[in-house]
Amino acid sequence: MKIAILHGPRDLRIEDQPLDTSHLQPDEIWVETRISALKIGTDRGNYEGAERVPGAPDYPRWVGDSNLGIVRGVGSAVTRVQVGDRIVTRLPHQSAYITTQDASMVKVPPNVADEDAVYAHLYALSAHCYNKAHFKPGETVAVVGLGTLGLGAVAIGPLFGARVVAIGNDAFRLDLAKRMGAHATLLYNDPDLHAKLADFSDGAGIDLVVLTANPWPAYRTAVEIVRPNGRVSIVSLLGRGEADLDFNPLSMQYFYIKGISLIAVSGPAGYLYPNNSHDPRFTLDQYAADRTAAHILSLMADGRLEPKRLITHRFHYSEMAKAYEMAYAREKSMLGVIFNWQD
Repeated sequence: MKIAILHGPRDLRIEDQPLDTSHLQPDEIWVETRISALKIGTDRGNYEGAERVPGAPDYPRWVGDSNLGIVRGVGSAVTRVQVGDRIVTRLPHQSAYITTQDASMVKVPPNVADEDAVYAHLYALSAHCYNKAHFKPGETVAVVGLGTLGLGAVAIGPLFGARVVAIGNDAFRLDLAKRMGAHATLLYNDPDLHAKLADFSDGAGIDLVVLTANPWPAYRTAVEIVRPNGRVSIVSLLGRGEADLDFNPLSMQYFYIKGISLIAVSGPAGYLYPNNSHDPRFTLDQYAADRTAAHILSLMADGRLEPKRLITHRFHYSEMAKAYEMAYAREKSMLGVIFNWQD
């Protein structure tokens, strides 16, 4: 099989590695990849050599975490999927792999297109931005940072009952946010930003800010616009690859006096009604993530979510380094990126 391996900053290679599919263990599943998706923010940081995320592998390392493939073989004890099923996993950019049935995966409904389904886990993370912040229907939400993850939060918000304003730094991204269902869009440096947000919220203020952008100026926007006692749901890797701070991120005026909550969208959300099942799938956070991804796929099947509308570039896997170089150059026209693994 072929796999993308990053050997160091801007040194991405497609390598051949052995994959024995002739002797599957009882719980093993053999999958051939159809497409994988590039998560530009995180993968760009890895590619350019930004600060290493704790727990992430060092160089040489795999890249990517949105993989859609078709099941080609199953072990004798596998019941979760069968040959011919399409599944989405959080595994790297690679042409094929062997996994186990207790790993994170979700089966794709027949009427969901590959290019929508590949975003299931990424959109589940967008949804988690709401869940972990204890969002309630009817609240006003601002999404700061309009990459694929942020636009997922824009699209999901109205389905959850949010009134959503998208805040970005580029007219192209704002237009995409409108197409994905934002009730309003604003540039972060609009001189009338605060007045327009007050008007958007009927004077009540922004209840929840979903922050998906890494740069510190985006964080500053988030804590400035959230209402007193509001919440900022942070799914970005703040400051990664950015210049040193020119302000105190926990200044009294932004944090203590406003009484806001800063919420890291990592790990499970609080839940009042835990499941006491002895089935390990129901007691792991992985199951909760897969269950959310399955719900995302059901919304796609119903025609309520269509991530493929955001795809701007499609590459054969052999051109992957070219795509990463474009991301490194921060080309604003680049958003949804798909790699085709079919030869």
